[in-house]
Amino acid sequence: MKVTEKYSIDKAHECATVFKTTELEHPGVRMVMEQGEINLAGPLKVLSQGDFPEKYGELFLSPKQTRARFEAMGWSKVAAFQTRNPMHRSHEYLAKIAIETCDGVLIHSLLGNLKPGDIPAEVRSAAIATLAENYFVKNTVLQAGYPLDMRYAGPREALLHALFRQNYGCSHLIVGRDHAGVGSYYGPFDAHHIFDRIPAGSLETQALKIDWTFWCYQCGGMASARTCPHGDADRLMLSGTKLRKMLSEDGEVPAEFSRPEVLEVLRAYYASLAAHEKVEVKLAGHSAR
Repeated sequence: MKVTEKYSIDKAHECATVFKTTELEHPGVRMVMEQGEINLAGPLKVLSQGDFPEKYGELFLSPKQTRARFEAMGWSKVAAFQTRNPMHRSHEYLAKIAIETCDGVLIHSLLGNLKPGDIPAEVRSAAIATLAENYFVKNTVLQAGYPLDMRYAGPREALLHALFRQNYGCSHLIVGRDHAGVGSYYGPFDAHHIFDRIPAGSLETQALKIDWTFWCYQCGGMASARTCPHGDADRLMLSGTKLRKMLSEDGEVPAEFSRPEVLEVLRAYYASLAAHEKVEVKLAGHSAR
């Protein structure tokens, strides 16, 4: 950066505007409040892509590379699916809804810092690759990653994600329930509504808005609140948080929740964590003696 400006900001105002809260329990608010008092600004020159290409290999694709891939596959209408989790059945359903009207889906995983307890990028990418290989039509999915830390800004972050995917060549961004949300700071569909409030033409990438999705035992398959007439008692609500909890506790995961091939990848990861913890406990015991 060629520094042309130094300035301070009203952190509380930024947090209230972007995150709709100033509570330090919100991870995005905490990130802003822990920053230094002075910001620097100026024109940027890219000297390096850091260690991302070496660390993530083929998973790390630049916007120029994804656009070239889309062109080579004949895709002109592309939906991006943002994820920081391995894909469970609800995620799979969202991507397949998009494929019904688009040429393909870019499954775009975060490579930046996540919340404690989140599954590492290399494990997620292996699980997603397994899902794509076994349950998607060939050449309808492209998996890639991008180096961004989550801010958990809900609707405002949904706009940011759409802008990024516009740079990557995507015509649409899949926006489901509580996109980029955390806790109960945002309504489940605030990220849908914000796209209706921005000026027309301000974004080329459009939101592909999809309602709450779940497995319905009465319907006998995946459905959404717009297509399923049954009540909550017949619905299995799916979430990455629930899946992580089940796996971390070595619990049974219903077949309606996640594909068996994906579970195999994830269970191997959690088994390695458990084995590592046992070794640490054993070493700690020896040290105490």
